[in-house]
Amino acid sequence: MERTVFNKAQLEMLDIMANIRSDEELDALKHAVSEFYARRADEEMEKLWQSGQWNEQTLKELGNAHYRTPYKQ
Repeated sequence: MERTVFNKAQLEMLDIMANIRSDEELDALKHAVSEFYARRADEEMEKLWQSGQWNEQTLKELGNAHYRTPYKQ
């Protein structure tokens, strides 16, 4: 059996989760984590837009792209 070594962030989250006492608190924590990652995604998209790596044409191309897995009929 392999031993799991937690990093600093994982240990911090375990400490936070140890204090969760209700479903409402758990929901609030999940919401806070979701907001954190949504904000980070927005910041990264803004960087791509400002650098010119992402633009209106990129959005149009993505909107017309088909990334679905082709299945045999």
